[in-house]
Amino acid sequence: MADMPENAWREFIAGQPRTAKLATVRRDGSPHVAPVWIALDGDEIVFTTGEATVKGRGIARDPRVALCFDDERPPFSFVIVHGTARIVRDEREKLRWAIRIAARYMGEDRAEAYGKRNAVSDELLVWVTPTRIIAQAAIAD
Repeated sequence: MADMPENAWREFIAGQPRTAKLATVRRDGSPHVAPVWIALDGDEIVFTTGEATVKGRGIARDPRVALCFDDERPPFSFVIVHGTARIVRDEREKLRWAIRIAARYMGEDRAEAYGKRNAVSDELLVWVTPTRIIAQAAIAD
C-alpha cells in the first residue's frame, strides 16, 4: 500500500467516472451514505442532490461531509475527501453543472437531457471544499 503522489487524487477522481459515496450527518448524529455523480472545479467537488433527500437536508443542517471514491479492481485504490459543503442556489449555474456532470457519466449525447432532469427547482447544487484528503494506491500490492 502506498500514498498516492501529492495531487494524484484529482486525477483519480476526475479520470474514470466513479460514483462518489457521500457521507452526511443525520439529525440524530448517525451517518448516512449515498452515491452521487460529481465533477471537479479545481480542488472542489461539485454535485447535485434533492433538497428534500436525507443528503440535502443533512447538508443544509450540517455542512460536514465525506466522499469516498474507490477502484474496486485489484490492486485496489481509493480517495477519501473530508470537507465542508456549501449550497449554491443560482439556477443557471445549477443547469451548467448538472449538464457537465451528466456528460461525465452518461456521455455528451445524453448530457443535456440528464442535466435538465437534474437541474429542477427542488435540486441543490453543492460544492465541497476539501479539508482533509486520504489517498491510497495499490493497497493489495
